[in-house]
Amino acid sequence: MLRTRKIRWLSGTMVLLAILTLLLPQALLPQAAAAQAQTSGIDAVLVADVSNSMNTSDRDKISNEAMKMFIDMLPVQGDKVGIVAYTDQVEREKAMLEIQSDADKSSLKDFIDQLGRGPYTDVSVGVAEAVNILNHGADPSHSPMIVLLADGNNDFNKTKGRTQAQSDADLAKAVKEAQDQGIPVYTIGLNADGKLNKNALADLAQQTGGKSFITDTPDDLPQILSEIFADHAKLNVVKLPSVTGNGSYQEVTVNVPNDSVLEANISIMSSKPVEVQLTDPSGQAVDLNSDAAKLSTSKSYSLVKLLKPQEGDWKLRVKGAPKDSIDINLLFNYDLQLVVDPIKTKSYTKGDKVDLAAKLENGGQPLQDNDLYTDMKATLVVKDVDTGKSEEQPLENTGSGFAGTFEVPDNHNYELVIRAEEDSFYRESAPITINASGAAGSGTQPTTSGGEQDKPFPWLPVILGVIALIVVGVGAWFLMGLLKRKNRGFVGQMVVEIRDENTGDKSYPQYKKLVSFRGRFHLHQLLQLDPELKETEKYVFTPSNGDRIIIRNTAGGTLEKSGRAVDASSGVELKNGDRLSIPLQQADKTILIEYLV
Repeated sequence: MLRTRKIRWLSGTMVLLAILTLLLPQALLPQAAAAQAQTSGIDAVLVADVSNSMNTSDRDKISNEAMKMFIDMLPVQGDKVGIVAYTDQVEREKAMLEIQSDADKSSLKDFIDQLGRGPYTDVSVGVAEAVNILNHGADPSHSPMIVLLADGNNDFNKTKGRTQAQSDADLAKAVKEAQDQGIPVYTIGLNADGKLNKNALADLAQQTGGKSFITDTPDDLPQILSEIFADHAKLNVVKLPSVTGNGSYQEVTVNVPNDSVLEANISIMSSKPVEVQLTDPSGQAVDLNSDAAKLSTSKSYSLVKLLKPQEGDWKLRVKGAPKDSIDINLLFNYDLQLVVDPIKTKSYTKGDKVDLAAKLENGGQPLQDNDLYTDMKATLVVKDVDTGKSEEQPLENTGSGFAGTFEVPDNHNYELVIRAEEDSFYRESAPITINASGAAGSGTQPTTSGGEQDKPFPWLPVILGVIALIVVGVGAWFLMGLLKRKNRGFVGQMVVEIRDENTGDKSYPQYKKLVSFRGRFHLHQLLQLDPELKETEKYVFTPSNGDRIIIRNTAGGTLEKSGRAVDASSGVELKNGDRLSIPLQQADKTILIEYLV
């Protein structure tokens, strides 16, 4: 009886799942898309050509300064950054690191300063590895991006037989992956020697939805990095007055327009060191190493980050060397989304009118500071999908949102996007589809003649339909279980040390938090994808019940758990406090791990 009930329950569940599966696109996908549209975090991989050719095309190591400035411009917490340094192979690599403190930013910048250079170049290697890192370490709720710093030229090792055609094929494959996953590639072409392959870099950016820039001097970095940030986060760069140094402090006003600003990045570029002071709108001096503001400096730039700044006029005082030109850019960061009220989902025809309303939201809630709307303008961008033509029309600013009406001009399909903009930022809504082509038509159903009423009930199609529903239900059941396992999270952290078996020396313990991983990860990721330790890709971790973890050696073999050799080919469970010792075959090193919850 129990088995019968279980079978009936399972059958009913599968039918229900089948129905839910059929309804899924209409019921769930808009919410998922909306959640994705509200994402503000960034997952970035910085990719640098470190071949010997960069000694002439990047003799001032602009690429290093650009990467460090990019890291300094990121928010204090939450975003993730990975780094790839390549020649015709990956020379150095740092896996995605979630920034939680100034120390994390310093660690990334120290890694950049340690990058060396080597022979040969293959752009496809760097781009492909960046996409691979995002595949394995990106947060699904974040917005991914790649920043490539290179001269765009290839120089192959003839002894390896590598050809341009092979490189082009590998690059095309990486670009296709980036396109499929919505990963824009922003390129910064380094052109100190005048040999930049600007067309190759521009084409790479254009294919992936990024932008391409060219520079031969660090003076351009604030503008370039600001524009990359602005384009990716839908912001506008605010240009502040330039200053010519005179050996004394000179004052520049930084206006914070409203209370919705999360951060303000003030980038200061000068060929010589500058001194910086800051006062808040009340006239009080601000500590530039505090919870209110942080100052980051490098040999070619200074960056002041205001954290949740008070609305009003801040005073930036800059002292530079006499006759030294000092350029200042301002970039605000907002946690805002533009959300359109739902419209009726139906087929339209020429002449129908569609009422539209949109508003800004902060963290999923309507914006409370309506003053932000004061200087904003909104535009409805209409794309005729059938002809490819686009046109714009202004929308009304209601003081707490935007409103307007779209009149269907023809029996075509249309895509509507609302764009709202002010001086320091803009936002675009998710696209709205209007079907006026008649393809989904609402015509009457054909009538049947009286003779058709005598036909026997179509049992076969009904039975086949029920079987199809059950099959779909079973598939949905397994799919939901698979997705649940794939997105299951981890808890706790791992303490990782590396012992050199030739000397007996051990590295300093590294504490790796596991909360950023979902479904599975491999040991190589914890080791920052060090090429020397590539064989650790075979050791895969998956979550288990009760805050435990399973480790498997996918190539088969043993490891030591608590001093005893165990077979990891079928999985070994780790609980709080368990220790592992993993000897490597291809390097004279042993990986020591302690799992802590």
